[in-house]
Amino acid sequence: MKNKISVKKIKPSEQPESDLPAELASPARRALVQAGYTRLEQLTALSEAEVMQLHGIGPNALALLRRALGAKGLSFAARK
Repeated sequence: MKNKISVKKIKPSEQPESDLPAELASPARRALVQAGYTRLEQLTALSEAEVMQLHGIGPNALALLRRALGAKGLSFAARK
């Protein structure tokens, strides 16, 4: 007999509001959301090195985030 895995689907009304770039790959988006980051403004408290430590964030995702932050006049924190 196969084990059934229960997956809780999140309703759109339960998903946190996000302004992360639409072009961001799913693994990168999941890494950020699971770490509690759904808004670009939240990333200003982190250095690029800290963001790169998240599993799923690579050079392309970091470049997209950097551009999205810059478009809003924001940037990652200075290296800690």
